[in-house]
Amino acid sequence: QMMYDALLGAVMFGVPGGDGPWQGVKFLCPVPGYDRHFAICERLGIEMIPVEMLDDGPDMDAVEALVAEDASIKGIWCVPKYSNPTGAVYSDLTVDRLAAMKCAAPDFRIMWDNAYVVHHLTGDIASVKNIQKAAEAAGNGDRILTFVSTSKISLAGGGVAAMSASKTNIDDQLERMFFSSIGPDKINQLRHVRFFKDTAGVAAHMVKHAEIIAPKFAVVEKALTAAFEGTDLASWTKPEGGYFVSVDLADGCAAETVKLCAEAGVKLTASGACFPYGNDPRDRNIRLAPTMPTVDELERAMEVFCTTAKMVCLQKVAD
Repeated sequence: QMMYDALLGAVMFGVPGGDGPWQGVKFLCPVPGYDRHFAICERLGIEMIPVEMLDDGPDMDAVEALVAEDASIKGIWCVPKYSNPTGAVYSDLTVDRLAAMKCAAPDFRIMWDNAYVVHHLTGDIASVKNIQKAAEAAGNGDRILTFVSTSKISLAGGGVAAMSASKTNIDDQLERMFFSSIGPDKINQLRHVRFFKDTAGVAAHMVKHAEIIAPKFAVVEKALTAAFEGTDLASWTKPEGGYFVSVDLADGCAAETVKLCAEAGVKLTASGACFPYGNDPRDRNIRLAPTMPTVDELERAMEVFCTTAKMVCLQKVAD
């Protein structure tokens, strides 16, 4: 909601450093990426330009070239830690390049969605450089809007969300919020403070999360390895945090796999969901979300998925 409101405000009123409302603008979208981000842009009429997501963040050569020459490109979506859906973690170099890159649009914004900042699956806790400090050091302190919430920590849809940014951006956001809300749910904020108490309390709580969901990710990894290791039919990510596994099948196989799995009783995220406008040009990516089913259910679901995906891929290769 906070991300939507921030972009809605930009479309209606503009942002500090700009010359008015954002009209006829574009956004860079690392792919595969988060479908909710893409839905916000589509709803607000913001044209989306895909850029490839690499292991250490978006393809920065492409990003830098695009933003330097086109003033209508006003921003980029980023999930810097355990990125949705690949689990990629942005490197220090990627952070520095995003913070310092030359942008044709003086009001360019980086939507820094830190959704999985404490969502670790293993004892190897990834760290991401502070992009706000990096941007300030580069003279671009107003470029960053960082978002975080406890939606996947405490209560889904009933947590606490926050935005951090430069004082200029915060003042701008607060001015707009004055007209849309009397104030936040202070009782819920207090409830969260009393439950978690401090940063250490959050960390201890997330260890319990990992104890629940890490075995489910292990089921997915075991099934994919057994079905596809040593073949060229599929590749997949092995995230150290977050909530998803990204699977790339042979080209042209994702939509049919999702369809046949649904017919067999296994519901998957729609093929193409991780791309703007739902269009995966290679029809190969599928996002697996193993957190909700029980381990037993997941084992059966992965058997259906792997068998179906292998059948579709082999048929495609044969054709």
